[in-house]
Amino acid sequence: MNYEEIEEIVKNTISEKRFRHSQGVAKRAAELASIYGEDIEKARKIGIAHDIAKEMTKEEAMAYVKENGIVFDEIEAKEPGLWHSKLGAHIAVKKFGFTPDMVEAITYHTTGNVNMNTMDKIIYVADKTDETRTIIDREEAVKISNNNLDEGVLYIAKFMTEYSLKKDSLIHPDTINLINELISQKKNSQLKSKI
Repeated sequence: MNYEEIEEIVKNTISEKRFRHSQGVAKRAAELASIYGEDIEKARKIGIAHDIAKEMTKEEAMAYVKENGIVFDEIEAKEPGLWHSKLGAHIAVKKFGFTPDMVEAITYHTTGNVNMNTMDKIIYVADKTDETRTIIDREEAVKISNNNLDEGVLYIAKFMTEYSLKKDSLIHPDTINLINELISQKKNSQLKSKI
């Protein structure tokens, strides 16, 4: 399925505001893919589709989960704000024929994960730095992520963790593990540069 076909389905599935965000994520993902040598068209497709399940009601989401045998871990089960990543990934396979690597980027776009590849990181960053975002210092996040993707992921993961804690939201272990891994890599790199 081409980008325009996916975009049309997404447009008819989510609100105008969420659709503008998804278009912004597709645009930002394409920019990052260009910088980091990834497939631009694939990045656009993932970006436009990443929030396809975001506006499902709790009842719709639970029905979809039961119907399709989707399993949430302990934290996901208690935090409905995390559901749309797994549901969206599943829908992207069924509706758009996304490949496993594309689906992985949707799965990880909210929590992050220590095993993220470059495309996963691009979608994670694009989701938080598209032009509609106002909760983060977008200019700073864009500057950092355009210069060093891992530094951008770390900056965003730390910010989103603090933001979630202020809202009394649960923090997924994948996010904590990601932050720890990136900080460890940074410290190891700094140690090597001193030797």
